[in-house]
Amino acid sequence: MKKVLIIHGPNLNMLGKREPEVYGKTTLGEINDALTARGNEHGLAIETFQSNHEGAIIEKIQANFDKVSGVIINPAAFTHTSVAIRDALLMVDAPVIEVHLSNIYKREPFRHKSMVADIAVAQISGLGVQGYHAALDAIANMVK
Repeated sequence: MKKVLIIHGPNLNMLGKREPEVYGKTTLGEINDALTARGNEHGLAIETFQSNHEGAIIEKIQANFDKVSGVIINPAAFTHTSVAIRDALLMVDAPVIEVHLSNIYKREPFRHKSMVADIAVAQISGLGVQGYHAALDAIANMVK
């Protein structure tokens, strides 16, 4: 079974509690459960991972760079700062899709720059939880 790695960056473990007017009321557990179910519908194994630590995210990517058929990543605040996560993603020989719950281009100017966007096959921003589902559907179509 082909595997898709879904990575959630810092503070996303607080979804449902943190700024619900921006990020919604759905928890990370609910998002992961729904993505696992949708992955099963596509015949894909889903592995989810969340960390508030840049190094842990890099280590997860390195441990899976040659074991996945796709990566969906919401780097959260690391989107705008982490060359290291970008470099780790360059090792992945599979489609990478960047997801953001909010529209980062309608927010503060420092959020408009993504270190990942130019290496991802797509960026989905502003669709809330549906952005993750759109990314998973897209990867499922790419790997068939």
